[in-house]
Amino acid sequence: MTSKNATSRSATLKPAATKDAATKAGGAEPAPSRTATRKPLAEAAAPVVPAPLPRPRRVSQTRSAASHARSVRRPEPEIAAGLTVNVAVPPQPAPASAPTPAPRTAERPNPPAPGPVDFETFAGNLARLVEEGGKAMAAYLRPREEGRVKDDIAEEVADVMKTLGHVAEYWLTDPQRTVDVQSRLIGGYLSLWSSTLKRLAGEEVAPIAQPPARDGRFVDPEWTTNPFFDALKQTYLLTANWAEKLVEDAEIDKHTKHKAEFYVRQIASAVSPSNFVFTNPELLRATLASNGENLVRGMKMLAEDIEAGDGELKIRQTDNSKFKVGVNLAVTPGKVIFQNELMQLIQYSPATETVLKVPVVIVPPWINKFYVLDLNPEKSFVRWAVAQGLTVFIISWVNPSPALADKGFEDYMHDGVLTAIEVARRAADAEQVHAVGYCVGGTMLAMTLAWLAAAGKEAGIRSATYLTTQVDFTHAGDLKVFIDEEQVAVLERRMLESGIMDGRVMANAFNMLRANDLIWPYVVNNYLKGQAPFPFDILYWNADSTRLPRANHSFYLRNCYLDNKFATGHLTLDGHRLDLGRVAIPTYSLATREDHIAPAVSVFNGLQLFGAPTRFVLAGSGHIAGVINPPARAKYQYWTGDAPAGSLEAWIAAAEMHPGSWWPDWLAWLEAQDAQRVPAREPGGGVFAPIEDAPGSYVKVKA
Repeated sequence: MTSKNATSRSATLKPAATKDAATKAGGAEPAPSRTATRKPLAEAAAPVVPAPLPRPRRVSQTRSAASHARSVRRPEPEIAAGLTVNVAVPPQPAPASAPTPAPRTAERPNPPAPGPVDFETFAGNLARLVEEGGKAMAAYLRPREEGRVKDDIAEEVADVMKTLGHVAEYWLTDPQRTVDVQSRLIGGYLSLWSSTLKRLAGEEVAPIAQPPARDGRFVDPEWTTNPFFDALKQTYLLTANWAEKLVEDAEIDKHTKHKAEFYVRQIASAVSPSNFVFTNPELLRATLASNGENLVRGMKMLAEDIEAGDGELKIRQTDNSKFKVGVNLAVTPGKVIFQNELMQLIQYSPATETVLKVPVVIVPPWINKFYVLDLNPEKSFVRWAVAQGLTVFIISWVNPSPALADKGFEDYMHDGVLTAIEVARRAADAEQVHAVGYCVGGTMLAMTLAWLAAAGKEAGIRSATYLTTQVDFTHAGDLKVFIDEEQVAVLERRMLESGIMDGRVMANAFNMLRANDLIWPYVVNNYLKGQAPFPFDILYWNADSTRLPRANHSFYLRNCYLDNKFATGHLTLDGHRLDLGRVAIPTYSLATREDHIAPAVSVFNGLQLFGAPTRFVLAGSGHIAGVINPPARAKYQYWTGDAPAGSLEAWIAAAEMHPGSWWPDWLAWLEAQDAQRVPAREPGGGVFAPIEDAPGSYVKVKA
């Protein structure tokens, strides 16, 4: 990686940079979501197969209500990619924050009697299915035959087998443990068999295994009312729970156990009976009702998605045709006032006659595109901030090509964060700025502040705000599954060949963290139901991935996730050892309660390393929805309390809960730092000539 002197860099700033400075990347596209509505059972065109068995008497109303106490409505999705992502939401299959489950009605009619199947049409559709399957196979093989795609699945499978082998070794090396664990599973099966027989005899019996209330895979009533599918569902749940318990009880090292838990969840998610036509009553009804037309449509979409992924399956989560950056996404008025090879800096046009004297500079993560903060006028954090009288600047990171492979953390700090702050100060004619960092952008902001403190430099930063930001990676969640010395070495070897980290790899990793929400519902909806994807802006953004330079990504993985050097005070950046205890400026930090990217406990613990008390706020929902929560929606809630100390659980117990969005709380905190107002500023401030309209050109480059 390169290292440069911050002073020399700032001296090279030019009032108007050329527009050519960073168009160095190629293209790709995102993908589409499950439909928002479900037909009532009584309208289903054909019943489940096998048909419900006759019962001597109807199950009681009490049992029926309890069995169906899972809401069909799915909460909104949490994205990945680092931000991830989840916000007025159409019903979607990726929950970020579950509503209280509403019981179903106590009495439901059984599915209608089987209707006739048009065997001639069905046979014709089977032939079409085979034809579309051939196209899908051709789309998969073509780039491999041409040498454009190289499969690395062997190393990944080997790691899975090695990890699960440690679990198996623990249980098999002791005969008594082996017997105990086998008895546990067989005992569950026998209990289920007995329960099923009693139910067929007309008795009221409690289920042996039930899915969690927020599990959307088994909401169709046939999973409960039909004894066959109910037994199949419970057999699956018993087996999956048994496998997860095997890992939980195995006495193996912590990291191996974490990986094993993750892999077992992935396998269990993949083999769920809800993912296959002949074991899913809803899919069976759809297939019989359409004489197999749904499977033909699904196979056609599968072929298209493999073709779009250049030989890799790129699952569509939304209707990409409904969105375009700069047209109906990222439309808050503004100008690009500066650019270099790593970033464009956008200044937004004022919406009030006066503004706070201290402007705001936002540092988004470079692993996602910045417009998650400016999705549409109703959800845009940027537009809301401008409307409150803030002068807002935001970095739009380049989507790097292999030519930028050697750009490291030092380059991103100097040519990104510090340059953006200096340009903003000059454009706003302000001595100081409020700096805001989101996710890994916040991690970089914290490193920048620690570097400035160590180097004895001033950058004019009045306060720092961190949104779902980690500085201590001890409890960094399931992303650590992908990060150990062996896996990082493999990743570095691949990046050495290409110079970059493919954005699709990162997107797939984040999707795997919530496979039951972000992968399998779309597989079922798109390729088995053959249903058209539903347009949803956050999922479009989630699929609009970016590449990562080799040097920068390797530095981040090794020094943060792998070795946790930043938190322990052993990280050296551009000649200075970083000490968070020397960062003493006013700090506001937001965590979200259901964050699977930056877990709240990780954020909370890291804040205790800073050298000054921090205002800590805990928001409801997840990594995206908890952040992108406009006050007008009156959704979710947030908690406030004392400065972080001790445990998160104790802090929550003493915290005060407030309904709605945390945004007004943050604004009040900013005004408490400096409430002075000045006349509104136009983009560039007469110092930097606008280059182009927001959102700029860098954000439109596809990975």
